[in-house]
Amino acid sequence: FNMLNKHLKLSPKIFERDIDQKPTRDGYGEGLVIAGKANKNVVVLCADLKESTRSEEFSKKFPDRFFEMGVAEQNMAAIAAGLGVSGKIPFISSYAVFSPGRNWEQIRTTISYNDSNVKIAGAHAGVSVGPDGATHQAIEDIATMRVMANMKVIVPCDAIEAEKATVAAAKIWGPVYLRFSREKTPVFTTKETPFVPGSAEIIWESSGKKSRLKNPQAAIIGCGPLLYSALLAAKELEEEGVGTMVINSHTVKPLDEKKILEAAKVCGAVVSVEEHQVAGGLGGAIAELLAKHFPAPMEFVGMQNVFGESGKPDELIEKYGMGVNSIKDAVLKVLKRK
Repeated sequence: FNMLNKHLKLSPKIFERDIDQKPTRDGYGEGLVIAGKANKNVVVLCADLKESTRSEEFSKKFPDRFFEMGVAEQNMAAIAAGLGVSGKIPFISSYAVFSPGRNWEQIRTTISYNDSNVKIAGAHAGVSVGPDGATHQAIEDIATMRVMANMKVIVPCDAIEAEKATVAAAKIWGPVYLRFSREKTPVFTTKETPFVPGSAEIIWESSGKKSRLKNPQAAIIGCGPLLYSALLAAKELEEEGVGTMVINSHTVKPLDEKKILEAAKVCGAVVSVEEHQVAGGLGGAIAELLAKHFPAPMEFVGMQNVFGESGKPDELIEKYGMGVNSIKDAVLKVLKRK
């Protein structure tokens, strides 16, 4: 892991208690300003949530390129589609349950069908929204966006990666869905950590010194802030004699098929980790790939066909089986099936 950390330039505080924490939505706001400075065609539309979605700083820096649409996500998508085929690079910002939730058909018909150059930013995704409850916890959005033709899907693991993803999205032609969380989560990458859309990164590989069996024995593939929990689980598993590999698959579509297949072949077992329904998300994409090219035992960490509820973010993550211990249990379970 030390060699990987040196190569990837992850945070030196990666396993320390005082690791910096920041919401991934903050990275989106910072990335918008960077993208706006780099390209005058970048414009931002928001559905009466510029503070919550962190679009506010862009509106201050570039007031003539910011459009407040009000509580009208469907109109926002259609207007953005027109801008996207007219030489602009529009980002549309709202909560993920409303965009792409409420305006899914408009995104499909006016944006994706026309391959319009629109970037959809879904904030407050996952159950970690907490007290807002099930109605505001988007846990189906990766699936509904992944299925659309022409759509790319990126789920950053921390605020720094979210900034990079936002800047990168402005340079990618066509529709892109960016998924962000509300709560502060560990910032374990750095400005120097590689980020290439469509390219997964191995961020942990057990050294083998403490593993009882051939190392690594399972590949843990995750996206979003839960990737940090996967790292903690991998570290604890190594202490217990179980070797793993942890992969940051921030781009759910297009999936880095080559790297994931290589990991599956090396390890012989896979565990997916995401704050999303296990049906149709990152785990579903990986399962489709493995079913076609290399069938292997697989376990899925995520929401197990249930809705969330109101509660503290950390408590909800634990209740719905997405915490460190649940990830460890999933690894041990899949190993029994090898």
